[in-house]
Amino acid sequence: MTTFTTQGLQVRSGGRWWRSAVELVSSMRFAIALLTIICIASVIGTVVKQHEPFNNYINQFGPFWARVFEALSLYAVYSAWWFLLILAFLVVSTSLCIARNVPKIMHDLRNYKENIREQALNAFGQKARAEFNEQPGQAAQRIGRTLASGGWKVKLQQRQTAKGSGWMVAAKAGSMNKIGYLAAHSAIVLICIGGLFDGDLMIRAQTWFNGKSSYTGGGMIADIKPEHRLSASNPSFRGNLFVPEGTAADNAILNQKDGVLIQELPFILELKKFIVEYYPTGMPRVFASEVVIIDKETGKREDARIEVNKPASFKGIEIYQSSFEDGGSEITLQAIGMGNATQPFEVKGAVGTSQTMTSGNDKRTLEITNLRTINVENFGEDGKGDQGVDVRKVDLQQALQANLGSAQNKKEHQLRNVGPSVTYKLRDSSGQAREFNNYMLPINSGEGVPEFMFGVRSDTAEPFRYLRVPADEKGELNEFLRLRDALQDPAMRAEAVKRYVAVNAASEGAEMTEQLAASAERVLTLFAGNPDLLPQARLDPNSEAARSFGLQAIAAFIEKNIPPDQQTRFGDVLLRILNGTLIELLQLEREKAGLPALDLAQEKNRAFMAQAVVALSDAPLYPEPLLFQMKEFKQVQASVFQVTRSPGKWVVYLGCLFLILGVFAMLYIRERRVWVWITPSGEQGQASSATMALSSNRRNIDSDKEFAVLQDKLLGVR
Repeated sequence: MTTFTTQGLQVRSGGRWWRSAVELVSSMRFAIALLTIICIASVIGTVVKQHEPFNNYINQFGPFWARVFEALSLYAVYSAWWFLLILAFLVVSTSLCIARNVPKIMHDLRNYKENIREQALNAFGQKARAEFNEQPGQAAQRIGRTLASGGWKVKLQQRQTAKGSGWMVAAKAGSMNKIGYLAAHSAIVLICIGGLFDGDLMIRAQTWFNGKSSYTGGGMIADIKPEHRLSASNPSFRGNLFVPEGTAADNAILNQKDGVLIQELPFILELKKFIVEYYPTGMPRVFASEVVIIDKETGKREDARIEVNKPASFKGIEIYQSSFEDGGSEITLQAIGMGNATQPFEVKGAVGTSQTMTSGNDKRTLEITNLRTINVENFGEDGKGDQGVDVRKVDLQQALQANLGSAQNKKEHQLRNVGPSVTYKLRDSSGQAREFNNYMLPINSGEGVPEFMFGVRSDTAEPFRYLRVPADEKGELNEFLRLRDALQDPAMRAEAVKRYVAVNAASEGAEMTEQLAASAERVLTLFAGNPDLLPQARLDPNSEAARSFGLQAIAAFIEKNIPPDQQTRFGDVLLRILNGTLIELLQLEREKAGLPALDLAQEKNRAFMAQAVVALSDAPLYPEPLLFQMKEFKQVQASVFQVTRSPGKWVVYLGCLFLILGVFAMLYIRERRVWVWITPSGEQGQASSATMALSSNRRNIDSDKEFAVLQDKLLGVR
């Protein structure tokens, strides 16, 4: 049996354990413990990204802890069963706590405690005594009127004493302090109930009782079966709507732990135009969508503009601008063979699509993943060298800049848009993939001539490493590709050596001419490398095969055959020979192509050759046989909307209002009670004596000042 008394809810039936359980659940310490757990869970839900693909968590936490956190449902905290259970317990606990205390609070609000004894007044810390030249009744009426005029609620009680009829004046003020207690606790209940309504509780109920289940397959949304769909009358949901420009959608995606659910909407959302504006840093400043909302029942069309924090509303469903993505931009790529005789060819595709390419037993799947039309890079003093990472994972300039600095740590930012870029993946037959990020236009980093940047990485957690290829005078790769093809041709290398020797050993003897020819042939052959070792070199950039190409091959030759004290001098000689033979090789190739000779008196042409030597050294180590350069594109934007139906938000708003009022009442309203006991004195009770006491839930300077004022007004005591 459960009864309500002035002491609150009392459980009088059941066993001792049942009564103890109710006492525990309805206690304040239990509610505080639940609130603490909810706060910790909310922090976890804020720090850990929610509803991400599981592979992202594996990359972040590792395989072991990723599965541990998955078992604890930390990737979907707010829909986890234990979180919903804690919210339910908090609602029950707070409700019982309110039920236990409401009777007592209501009794205190009605009670003036006028039956307090005179001896009890003497025990108060704030008390005073006075004598009046008036009868007790007159004094009581005067004091009562004075208190009532000051906003106090007053009650008079007449008592009989040994000296005659005495009066107790009882008054109270600030009773709203206790109402604040009820409002604050009721706010917690309302907020939790509203949160449960707007959470995944409704979704879970439909999966439990209506036979709905998550969809884990692929294909078109229209082909998904009804058991994976939620009706448009679903009272509460929160999903995402992906709409490319010029298209429409009427089904939202609700991400679940084991798949997705399809939420049917009572309207069709058509995206007419997506608008985006950028800061100078390249970050989006404004992005908005111009849409048409079409009612499925009536066919009525309504134009709307949706921006961040400016949603549109339709039949109780809020439509928010969440983000934007590529909507399937059409891209034309040119495939360039890296270190082989493959002729360039074009590949057309769209973002989000894939296609398979085969060459003998070698099969690759090309997956175009992203198109960026704007790339803002920093070309200030602190940004120089950030792009200069070669495919061998060796970047001396960046390493030096990271570890050496000046006493003046001043950074200069020079932001510049370097144009579009495309990101794609090449996946082999075993499913392993590398990710590539290639810029469409050459980038002038201030190091000679503009360079094409071709990025590659094997893991998404790693930064891109860039192969830097100098652009020719027309801003293309043709000059470099001709030089690379000529380097791979033994006949062209022999002719280039012959021309180099003819120019540089014309006045020397036959012996010196032969030595120079042999050295030039050796250094050019070492630099070109052995084509048979190319596949092995691509697999491991630190292998012996990789060190048989480019400048590394020349360095290995010097270390192996030249005494240490002569290596520096011999290396300088070989590099001069290498540069000279490569120049002759380029001139020979230009002559073959019907182009005029390159004027090396110009600084830009000398810079081109210097950067081309490094690019030629790195190009054979590019990890894939094909490089894809973006030639043209047609951008298609897409908006990502968040559609929500949240009937519980008004309950939450009401709870927040209660919470504000309750906290204000508890913090800023002081409950006070004052008693004045008046007894007759003198002859025939024509005079009286009074004892006054003041009680406050918080004694501070304000209560002391108020007591001093009351002494003056009621008793005439200063």
